[in-house]
Amino acid sequence: MPNYILNINKKQNSVETDPDTPLLYVLRDYLELNGPKFGCGLAQCGSCSVLIDGRARTTCMLPVSSIGQSKITTLEGLKEITGELHPVQEAFIKEQAVQCGYCLNGMVMAAVGLLNKNPSPDELEIKNSLEMNLCRCGAHGRIVRAVKSAANSFN
Repeated sequence: MPNYILNINKKQNSVETDPDTPLLYVLRDYLELNGPKFGCGLAQCGSCSVLIDGRARTTCMLPVSSIGQSKITTLEGLKEITGELHPVQEAFIKEQAVQCGYCLNGMVMAAVGLLNKNPSPDELEIKNSLEMNLCRCGAHGRIVRAVKSAANSFN
């Protein structure tokens, strides 16, 4: 099996696995990074999202062989990189934007990806960036407020 060197949370990780192994399985099973969650397995719910080169991407169907030299950031990595909670994580706590936690990883990673690209998004941009994430708890209003609040902390 090939060996892959992955840049995850600013650390080099060596993983020997089949080229078609989904990145999600490498993160959870080989590297014990449990922020990304298995949800639908079809890249449609967002719970498996990470940042790849600063952009939110689903990982449940993304083969590890396609990663190359990209920089991967997981939910755990947001804190590891800065030494404290990311402003998006703080805003989610402040706005009580979480209920069951199923969508939390994907929502946070989508919000961070958006704010990396545009630190001053309007409400429509926020909603569009969160569109790939399923939340069945009905916390959408609080989630959007949390992203707005985090954006304000960037400005």
